[in-house]
Amino acid sequence: MLLPDFTNSFWAVLLSFLLLCIRAGRTAKCPQQCICDQIQLRVACVNKNLTQVPSTVDEITVKLDFRGNNIQELPSGAFKHTPYLTHLSLQRCNIRRVKEGAFRSLGRLVFLNLADNNIEILYQESFDGLSSLKQLFIDRNRVEEIQPGAFSQLGFLNLLSIKHNHLVYMPNLAFQGLQNIKWLRLSHNSLNYLDTEAFAGLFTLHRLNLDHNALQFFPTDTMMRLPEVTHLHLSHNPMTYLGEDAVSMAKLTHLFLDHMSLQDLVNTAVSKSPNLVHLDISHNQLRVLQPFSEGSPKLARLNLAGNPINCNCYLRPLREWAIRRKVKLLGTCGGPGHMSGESLEAVYPKQMRCQSQEAMLKAEFEEATRITPPPTQASGNEIKCPNNCVCEAATNHSSCENRGHTKVPRGFSPETRLLDLRGNNFHYIPSNSFPGVAQVVSLHLQRCKIVDVEGGAFSGMKGLIYLYLSENDLTSLSHEAFKGLPKLTYLHLEKNRFADFPKGAFKLLPSLLALHLEDNAITKLEPGILTGAKGLRGLYLTGNAIRSFSPGALDQASGLDTLHLGGNNLTKVPTEALSKARNIKELRLSGNLIHWVGPNAFKPLEGSLKELYLDKMGLEKMSENSLAGVGPGLRSLFLEGNKLEEVPDFHPLTSLEVINLAENPLMCDCPLLPLRLWIEKVNLKVRATCANPPEVKGQKVKDVHVFKACPGGGNQPAKPTGTSKPGRRLKRRSISVRCRFNKHRCYKTDK
Repeated sequence: MLLPDFTNSFWAVLLSFLLLCIRAGRTAKCPQQCICDQIQLRVACVNKNLTQVPSTVDEITVKLDFRGNNIQELPSGAFKHTPYLTHLSLQRCNIRRVKEGAFRSLGRLVFLNLADNNIEILYQESFDGLSSLKQLFIDRNRVEEIQPGAFSQLGFLNLLSIKHNHLVYMPNLAFQGLQNIKWLRLSHNSLNYLDTEAFAGLFTLHRLNLDHNALQFFPTDTMMRLPEVTHLHLSHNPMTYLGEDAVSMAKLTHLFLDHMSLQDLVNTAVSKSPNLVHLDISHNQLRVLQPFSEGSPKLARLNLAGNPINCNCYLRPLREWAIRRKVKLLGTCGGPGHMSGESLEAVYPKQMRCQSQEAMLKAEFEEATRITPPPTQASGNEIKCPNNCVCEAATNHSSCENRGHTKVPRGFSPETRLLDLRGNNFHYIPSNSFPGVAQVVSLHLQRCKIVDVEGGAFSGMKGLIYLYLSENDLTSLSHEAFKGLPKLTYLHLEKNRFADFPKGAFKLLPSLLALHLEDNAITKLEPGILTGAKGLRGLYLTGNAIRSFSPGALDQASGLDTLHLGGNNLTKVPTEALSKARNIKELRLSGNLIHWVGPNAFKPLEGSLKELYLDKMGLEKMSENSLAGVGPGLRSLFLEGNKLEEVPDFHPLTSLEVINLAENPLMCDCPLLPLRLWIEKVNLKVRATCANPPEVKGQKVKDVHVFKACPGGGNQPAKPTGTSKPGRRLKRRSISVRCRFNKHRCYKTDK
């Protein structure tokens, strides 16, 4: 271990010596406006209103401080005259764009600070050439988009900070190439949604900051892709609920969920995080909490401060659990009155009693009267808010949920980011219904009995990303219903009354990525249904009545990567239609009426398909070549709940990670031998159970020994299989030998 250190030291000394020799043999250069330290090899040009990087900076400069200038654009090769830089500070330079190759000559740079500028897009090759960079700061800019591959050249980066920007959506593989990243800071953005693979490839990440964003749900699937994360900060996100197994992170030790809107937290929410030590759920709206399941044996500190915790008999199990497990509870009782303000650690379980129901209702009423503010009145110190609504200045959230409004309220603050109007009685959304709220990112209109949306109804909502129109009575949509929504990315129309696909309604949505139309009554998919939605990535049609799928239905969907068609009336795989959407990664056909899958059914998705759901369809037969072409890339295959007696050869599925064959009447005889051999070969848990012959019914395919008598199944005699008798075993072997000649199924023929 000493040799590498000695070698590194030797080269460091040699480089310093060479630099000194170069410096001694030439006249040092220094720009007129700058201060140059020839001993430390530093140059400072701070607050000089310079519009470009001076070309007269000495070539051997190691640290360059260029804060407080007016560059606006960093051109390609901006630092080609200073190839020895290790530290570069460019804060407050009004930089709007970093052009391709701006840093290409800085192969020795380890520190780069671009904070407090006006950068909007991180382009694919913005950081090309920074092969040694370890710390990158892009805080307090206007970053809205991270293009794929933006960080692909930063293989040695340890810290990436993009705090206080305008990010609302994180796409798949956004941070591809960060092979040594330890800390990723994305605090103080407007992130509403994280794609499942948003953090894919960050196998060395230990700390992730997502606090002060707009996440409404815990991104379980996304976080599961982070195997080494120990500290996760999600404070100040508008989450209201944490469900079963929501947090599934093997090495997580510290989880911060404080200052959110949590009203309920299931006691198994963190059961899949066995190393969790510290859980902070302070300053939420939790009144009672159940003891945590045994899935978090190391939990030692639970912060409940700032919650209206009611220290009555319902909290007693948690207190007893904390004492038994030696978990420190932080926080105080919010009630009942005689315990208000008492430390949770100081209250003994026997003190936690319940009053009569009448007394409890009276106490709750008194407490609600005491803490609920009166309806918002306009005043100089209050945020603008319509009558019968609640508006929060700190989070820029406004809610009129379940208030019985018959018209869309007006008068919300222009700073509003989340607008919740669900559960009202609007029936009709006229044109220009939302004036003055251009910054709203998420609009909730679920369960509002809406039957019609007039053209231009959302005009002016230029910042809208999420639109929820679920659970209404819509049967059709105007072609201009979504006019004026250039950034709309996620559109929810599930649980309405569409009998026909709302063709033409999406032509004005250039940014649409996900379209939800689940649980409607759509019967057919015609050509041109996705006209205008060229960037669509996810189409969700589960639970309709689709029986007809035109070959041209997906003509406009070249970028589609997720297609859900489960629970419809399809009788065959729409192979021809899939040929227009060759980038699909996830295809769900569960619960259709497809009884046979023919050869090359998924061939159009060769090279792209990762997850395939063919479960609960009554599937009786799959052609030997039904999965041709998808083998090398397929990761998940779901075939449970069908009527399969045989299955195709799975040997080509070399990347498979999940397979489910449960609840199929598999015939465990010679034709199934390839499956038996494959199960032995792969390192997978394969749920496959025999249904026939009767003597092995209910046994796992991998455990039965009938295959040993089949050609290629081994020469060892078959072992008894539970209830089988030695005399019958010989007869079954003779039947199996017969298969060698006729290659048909080996039926029992003994009389």
